[in-house]
Amino acid sequence: MSNVVVIGAGLAGLPSAYELRHLLPQDHTVTLISSETTFTFIPGLVQVALNLKPLSHVQLDLAELAKRHHLNWIPGKVVKLDPKTRHLTILREVASEETIEGDPRISTDVEYDYLVIATGASLALDLIPGLGPHGGYTQSICTPDHALTARQSWVDFLENPGPLVIGAAPGAGCFGPAYEFALMADYELRRKGLRDQISITYLTPEPYAGHLGVSNVRHARKLTAELMQERDITVVENAVITAVDEQRVHLIDGQTYPFKYSMILPSFRGANFIREVPGLSDEKGFIPILPTQRHPDFPEIYSAGVSTQIAQPEKTQVPIGLPKSGQMAEAMASAVAHNIAVELGTVKGSPKVPTLEALCFAEFGETGIAYIAAPVLLDPKTGKRKRSYAIRGPWVVWVKAAFEEYFMVKMRIGVGLPWFEKLGLRTLFGLKMLKPLSEPLSVSLSEALSEVEATSEIASH
Repeated sequence: MSNVVVIGAGLAGLPSAYELRHLLPQDHTVTLISSETTFTFIPGLVQVALNLKPLSHVQLDLAELAKRHHLNWIPGKVVKLDPKTRHLTILREVASEETIEGDPRISTDVEYDYLVIATGASLALDLIPGLGPHGGYTQSICTPDHALTARQSWVDFLENPGPLVIGAAPGAGCFGPAYEFALMADYELRRKGLRDQISITYLTPEPYAGHLGVSNVRHARKLTAELMQERDITVVENAVITAVDEQRVHLIDGQTYPFKYSMILPSFRGANFIREVPGLSDEKGFIPILPTQRHPDFPEIYSAGVSTQIAQPEKTQVPIGLPKSGQMAEAMASAVAHNIAVELGTVKGSPKVPTLEALCFAEFGETGIAYIAAPVLLDPKTGKRKRSYAIRGPWVVWVKAAFEEYFMVKMRIGVGLPWFEKLGLRTLFGLKMLKPLSEPLSVSLSEALSEVEATSEIASH
């Protein structure tokens, strides 16, 4: 029978594998490949970096999960993909007794019938000289290793405080963690009685504070700007970081910002093996898709999460990306699993598409802001969203903490996107995760985006 391979075990990959396992009979194999040995709840790394929780609190062992939920688990890094022969080449670390001529890595080939690419993104740290943490001077919270390095630097910083610079590089599309880091750092510094010794600067390529890659979310700009002002955080908008040295962040306009500690989020690109396959991705390595998450030219390949190409339709002074939230990744994963099951004939019905309606709970210490954009992309016909707004309150902190615990429980018990989660989001926030396919499969998401851009241009004149 079929072997459905999922590459990546993050917020899109692991739920994809779980959903596929639930929808496909046991004579179909669901193979999970990841270069990481643990699942990590990435949104929790902000608190790890600020020494507010241990890394183990947001991680689960993938080998145990795969065994418990009947997944064919292959730990290793995909180094080559051949869509024509449907082959993957994986580089695996092996025990010393299995080494070949002393090399602790061996190459394994895997065939697939369907492939789900949910790798997340590679970090484009090399685009800005001095951007860290690898050989640079700034911190990152994008991976578990980065969060641990950032945490040690944070502990050292508290012993010898000075200017704090937080921000994001040009082309970044995920701004929520940067805001959370800046505002939670402020809260912790006040709690420790150190805030009056430390200036905090937030450097962002966004056109305004609270944009977060999605324009015209009602109240988002006002609430975010007010909070940054309340906390005495200097915001530099339309910032283009060009270089970082040991003591300063340099902008394209000649301004420099000294720091004792700096956390800068990089822009993203697709994984190396994706970029090496002709026609599989765009120039940055993101995978174009049809509304069903299927590749337009390779029908056996689907994509979910950050690895998916969703272009930013808004033209901003400084280029920025479009956010792909964890909730959006879950919806994509659920659609992918359903549509593959329909293709294999194990589920009856029509294909489903993710709505891309997004909800982001941002924790800022004793308060937080919930940002809702339904959907993140404007309707190509009306140029509007069904609803978009932001709400501030301490309840956001409680809800985010509860959701993290809930998500970790889901991953432990092997559940992707259950019906009660869909019902809760629909009831509480008016959000719908999936809908039946209403457009022909020949219409790609890229083409839909061009319609959105055209509509936006007409509306602006």
